[in-house]
Amino acid sequence: MSNASSESAATQVGRPSAGLGRDVDLLRALASPEARRAGGLGVNRLAEITGREKSQVSRALRALASVGFVARDPETRRYAIGWQLIALTAGSPEMHMLEEARGPMDDLLSELDESVHLCVLYGTDVMTLITQFPHGRRAPGLTAPVVPAYQTSAGRVLLSDHSEAQLAAKFAGTDFSIAGPTARVRNVADLADTIRDVRETGYATVDEELRSGVVGASAPVRDHTGQVRAALNVSAQKSRVTDLDTMGRTTARAARRLSHALGWVDSPLEALGLS
Repeated sequence: MSNASSESAATQVGRPSAGLGRDVDLLRALASPEARRAGGLGVNRLAEITGREKSQVSRALRALASVGFVARDPETRRYAIGWQLIALTAGSPEMHMLEEARGPMDDLLSELDESVHLCVLYGTDVMTLITQFPHGRRAPGLTAPVVPAYQTSAGRVLLSDHSEAQLAAKFAGTDFSIAGPTARVRNVADLADTIRDVRETGYATVDEELRSGVVGASAPVRDHTGQVRAALNVSAQKSRVTDLDTMGRTTARAARRLSHALGWVDSPLEALGLS
C-alpha cells in the first residue's frame, strides 16, 4: 500500500465520517428526556433539533431502522431507540454502571431530598445519563443533556485524573465563557486549581457558577482500575442548602459505594479516611 493510501486509511479510521456523526446526533436526540416523555420523536422535530433537512433525516432514520437501531411506532409515526442498539450495550461495563447506580442514587435522593444525576465526560462537556428528582420538584441544575465541563462540579470531578498539560491540550481553543455570577474558572490554570481541590477533598462544589441561585456537589465514580468513569452530582437551589461541604461529603460517600460495586478498592489510607 502506498504512503498516500496508508494515510487515507488512517484518516478514515481515526475520524468518524460526517454521516456517522449526524446519525449519532439523531440517536442522542432519541435518547433525550424530551423523547422519553413524548414516547419518541417525529421527523419534523428531529430535523429541528439537528438542523438538518427533513428529507435527510427521513433517509437516515430508515437506514437506522433497517439495522434495528431505531424503531418507528406505526400509529404515532414517532421514532425511538431500537432494541438492537439496546441489546448491543446490554453487557457493557457502562450498562453495568447504570444498573449499579440506582441504589446509591436512591439513597442520596432520600438523604438530601435534592435532584441527583449520574454524569459522564463527553469531550469537553458533561453529559447527564440518569436524573432522579425529588417528588413533585423540577431539577434546578444539570437539566440539559450537555453542559460545559469547566462550569460544573461534575465536570471538575470527571477531569480530576487529567494533568494540567492534558487539560491544556483538551481545552485548547475553548472560550471559557462566564455563566453564573461567581464563576471561578476563566482559563485552564483556573480549572487546574479547582481540580487540585477535588483531589484533596474527594468532591467538588459550585456555588452559583453554572447558574444564579443554583449550587451543586459532585464526587467521582471509579472502576476497578481506579479510573474516574462517571460523577454523581447533586444540584439544588441555594436557598435550601445550609452547608455545601456537607452535601459534598454525602455525595462522596454515595459515589464511593457505587465505585465499590464496580470493583474499586480503597487504598489503606482512604479506607481510614486519611487521604
